[in-house]
This record gives sequence, C-alpha cells and structure tokens, in this order.
Amino acid sequence: MKSVVIGSTTVSECEQCLGLWLNVAAFEKICADREQQSAVLGTASPAPSHAVRETSKVNYVPCPQCSQLMNRINFARCSGVIVDVCKGHGTWFDRDELSRIVEFIRGGGLEESRNREKEDIKEERLKLLEQQRVEARRSILTGHDVDDHRIPAIASAQGLLKFLLS
Repeated sequence: MKSVVIGSTTVSECEQCLGLWLNVAAFEKICADREQQSAVLGTASPAPSHAVRETSKVNYVPCPQCSQLMNRINFARCSGVIVDVCKGHGTWFDRDELSRIVEFIRGGGLEESRNREKEDIKEERLKLLEQQRVEARRSILTGHDVDDHRIPAIASAQGLLKFLLS
C-alpha cells in the first residue's frame, strides 16, 4: 500500500484495487469536517472499464495492522455501504465506498441515523416502563413482591437509558 493525502488527511491506498485504509482518527476527521469531505469527493473517480463485477460472496479481510479478521458493518446501520472495521485500528473501504459514505453524511444520513437510534431507545424505555407497571400490578394482585432478582436489572437498564437519552 502507498500513502496518499486526501485534503489534509494521510491514508493508505492499495495500488491494485484502489481500496483505502483509514485509521480511526482519520475516518472521524473526514466524517466531521466538510473540507475533508469535499476533498474525498474531489478524488472520487469512475471505476475503470475493466473493473471486476461485485459478487454476492462475502469476504472477510484481515486488518492491515493486527491481521485479525475485521467485522463487516453497514455504516450507520442504514447507509447501505458495507465496510470492514477493526475497532482498534481503522476501517477498510473498497473502491468508492468512502465517497459513498461522504455523500450519505452530506445528505443528512448520520443525523437521520441518530434520530432513528434515539427513537429506538425511547421505544425500549417505554417497553421497560410498561414491564415495570405489569410487574407492579402483578405484585399488588397476588400479594407477592416482584422477583427480587429482576429489580437490579431493571434499575440498571433505567440508568443506562437515562444516560443514553441525556
């Protein structure tokens, strides 16, 4: 791989497939900085005419730094761009995936994803509260206390939800 500069960010590029390796900090910088995003979009190029068609076969690739197989994730859970991620080291982008992610971010995709995640958390909180109400009613009707082993778990879940929503 060779080092290339996109805007003010140095990344590694595979000379054969034109994939990009970005460490965690470099990717975060591109996600947060519109100038960096413009630089990414400015470097996007059409695929060569001899490009190999994508197949449905899933290939897990090793991290260039630690050689462990990386996890494949749909960026922001809804972008439709599947990238290979090593949590500790960085992200591998096949050709043009980084530009597709930048377009997703600029189109409001990250904000939409965050809003959807907040809604999911609210729904989980409501389900938890309803479960507590049901347990409290059951306790009153039967004269038995709510199972003691559930109380710490419910309290912990409430604390986590409060933290995530604040």
